[in-house]
Amino acid sequence: MDNLYIAPTPSSPEVDFRFDSHSLALRGESYPENAAAFYGEVLGRLRAYLAEAAPSRIEVHIALAYFNSSSTKMLFNLIDALHGAAEAGCVVQLSWYYDEEDDTLLEFGQELADDFPAVVFTCLPVGAR
Repeated sequence: MDNLYIAPTPSSPEVDFRFDSHSLALRGESYPENAAAFYGEVLGRLRAYLAEAAPSRIEVHIALAYFNSSSTKMLFNLIDALHGAAEAGCVVQLSWYYDEEDDTLLEFGQELADDFPAVVFTCLPVGAR
């Protein structure tokens, strides 16, 4: 499967899904005018990758400085797909990056960890790798 790269814009994140190395990353800000349209291709490609490749391990990095409510729903859909893979035996390691001065982002990452227990979550301050 071909990798997926979408360059960032002021309102949409960089999407760097390297399916060949089982590494997925979202970086930047996410408040596109139509989040469902923006994330539609991303989710479709992710689901196809999970169905075709059945990887044994996936590494995910999410570093979003800001996202709106419609992007939140799309993030849930994305992590839900990864959670399904994790429940099927794939090790999904998700690193959630947050600004140390933004408790809201940290708490959101912690809530995601609670909602998707099969995914191995690590919350890290921005700059940590």
